[in-house]
Amino acid sequence: MNLKFPIALLAMIAWSPLHADSVKVENAWARATAPGQPVGAAFMDLAADANMTLVSATSPAAKTVELHTMSMDKGVMVMRQLKKIDLPKGKTVNLQPGGLHIMLIDLNAPLEAGKQTQVTLRVKNSKGKTSELSVDVPVHAMASSAEHHHH
Repeated sequence: MNLKFPIALLAMIAWSPLHADSVKVENAWARATAPGQPVGAAFMDLAADANMTLVSATSPAAKTVELHTMSMDKGVMVMRQLKKIDLPKGKTVNLQPGGLHIMLIDLNAPLEAGKQTQVTLRVKNSKGKTSELSVDVPVHAMASSAEHHHH
């Protein structure tokens, strides 16, 4: 039996324009948490090949997962939940400390350095169709501010 044809057919289907809307995820990570700490955060860079929107996320690591932004207002850190994060076509959206991020609330267990957790992103394309993308998120040790500047 010749398996080359079915594999080639599957490859063509996978790369067809029907599946053109996608989000590329890079640099995913979460900061390790202290025992008993109820919240954590996940960070990553997202690049969509079409205008898309990150509408929610879930993770087995936490009971609740929210999209958040953090900013400074008159010297006070303000964290706010977002209903969505726009992913403009061709632009990398950075989810990073001090800005947009994924908040892991009511952790089931501490996030341990050297391990990984999973976050499932739910994205919506311009036609309103939603899809899910599972991301493996490595957990990094808490770095001192001096160490962090070398990344």
